[in-house]
Amino acid sequence: MHEMSLCEGIRRVVEQAAAAPEINRVSKVRLEIGRFAGVEKDALSFAWEIVMRGSKAEGAELIMIDLPGKAMCFDCIKTVEIEDRLDPCPECGGGKLLPEGGDEMRIKDMEVQ
Repeated sequence: MHEMSLCEGIRRVVEQAAAAPEINRVSKVRLEIGRFAGVEKDALSFAWEIVMRGSKAEGAELIMIDLPGKAMCFDCIKTVEIEDRLDPCPECGGGKLLPEGGDEMRIKDMEVQ
């Protein structure tokens, strides 16, 4: 389950960001997850609870924000949102698409106390 290692990486980033002595705990972390990132959200939530134990983010709410898949269509020269990597262009029906987004995962922000 690679979601466990993803959470371990998130923990490192959160601990660095919350290292200031005036920060007692992290109450929320918002993650942006692209449609094609290959992240199983239920597994990520499960791993989150385990990996954050003993950190300033223990008990923090994990909010996952879905990002759409995007691609540039070579037929109509537009950047479009797609549901699946193999979908045709929703604008012109063309099949020559270059994926440009939707595989990212990043911490958007976090709330601290």
